Formats: sequence, structure tokens, C-alpha cells
Amino acid sequence: MKMDVANEWLKAAKLDLETARYLVKVEHLTPVVAFHAQQAIEKSFKAIIEDKQDKIPKKHDLLTLKNMIRDRIDIENEDLLDSLNSLYIDSRYPGDMGLLPHGQPTLEDAREFYEFALDVFREAIVVVENKK
Repeated sequence: MKMDVANEWLKAAKLDLETARYLVKVEHLTPVVAFHAQQAIEKSFKAIIEDKQDKIPKKHDLLTLKNMIRDRIDIENEDLLDSLNSLYIDSRYPGDMGLLPHGQPTLEDAREFYEFALDVFREAIVVVENKK
């Protein structure tokens, strides 16, 4: 039996969302919430790319991935995608780990990132299930 890779991407995204949900109220863990939100969105986008039967790129840039599926999903808030891109890249280097231009994400930022990732995930499920 062939594995449904698109759904495997969605399962992986769901794990990131569940992690973020547990951490979203802990102030000193807001960069970790942002990281998991970025990962959930990336995996949701890759689920749609896989469902389209395109080759999954070894890229993590959310704007690049979104452009690959712009005909299947409508994500209007590119500013949040850009912020999450910055946090994801910066989280790999200790000096600026998980910082926005104004410093560490606030609890409000973390909630916004989490809710945005959840919305993208839900839309990805609809796209994959309905072959939109």
C-alpha cells in the first residue's frame, strides 16, 4: 500500500501545532512557539505541494513555498510569513535567537503566530482532502 505522503506532512504539522499550543502561554518560550508555528506552516505548505505531485523543495522559506501553491491556497498575510521566516533562520544562530526587530516575541506575538499557523493548517487540510 502506497503511503499518503501529503497526509504524513499534515500529521507532522499537527505535532508542531500541538507543541505550540502547550507553550503559547509561557512567556520565556515565545521563540519556541514561533519556531513551531513556522514549522507547522512549512509542513502544511509541503503537504499541498506533495498533493499537487510536485517535487518537495529542500527549502524552508515560507514565501517561496507559498508561491509554489498560490493557485491552491490563499494566504494574505505575507508579513506574518516573513516574520516567521526571520525567526526560523535566526533561531539557528545563538546571538539573535528567536528575535523580532523589537526583541523576543511577546505572548501576543506567540498567540498570533500560533493562530495563524492553525488557520493555514486547517486550510491545507481542506485543500488536500478536496483536491482543490
